[in-house]
Amino acid sequence: MIESLFLLADLWLIFAGFFYGWRFIRRYKNYFLGLEWMVVGTSATNFLLWSVLSGGDPNSPMYTIAYFLDAFSRSFGFTLVLILGLMMVTHRYKPTLWVEVGAFALAIVGGIVLVGFHEGGAYGVAPATFFVITNLITSIFLFYFAQRLWRAGSKGWAVATGMITIVAMLIAITYDFFPWPFDDAHRSWFYSAALATWGTQGFIYFKGYKALSERNARDDAAAAANKEGVLS
Repeated sequence: MIESLFLLADLWLIFAGFFYGWRFIRRYKNYFLGLEWMVVGTSATNFLLWSVLSGGDPNSPMYTIAYFLDAFSRSFGFTLVLILGLMMVTHRYKPTLWVEVGAFALAIVGGIVLVGFHEGGAYGVAPATFFVITNLITSIFLFYFAQRLWRAGSKGWAVATGMITIVAMLIAITYDFFPWPFDDAHRSWFYSAALATWGTQGFIYFKGYKALSERNARDDAAAAANKEGVLS
């Protein structure tokens, strides 16, 4: 049973990463979120292949790739890059090319440096604490994002954003510090829950972004109509 749940959760994350990542780029020209979502999809794909083809062999090259991509997203990818991407709809932020390149370069450096602290299936206390701190900071912004959705009238997506963010916080805290006592040696139950949560985050945050973008478009249209009426 757990093998089937793990497979479904990983396939869900792969789909959410690539599908919604592409939609962020094509529909909104948001390369922050689009590329980060695709990095997550790539990470999920590598994780699945590593688990199926090598049985989680720590000597496989896919092992190093898996933890590099994990460190990439948990350091500055699904944290700083996520916040900057969401600011494009919450604050109408328009990043320069150098900011986009710099943010991903920082995430790459973070992944390279932090993966070196990974040993024996776990990170040390310092990098694990860093991951939790970055997640909590990001979660604060995501709660603000949920508040903006509520004020924009998208209460369903606001509640969904808040709930999935809380679940993701719990996953982040238990990831390195509190292994589930009933889990197996491969942490199959934990990873199934984590993959399902991250995939659902990708889906819900996209829908929330879409709702705010549409609200911004309606506000712009109303402002333009009012301005035209005044001038006429």
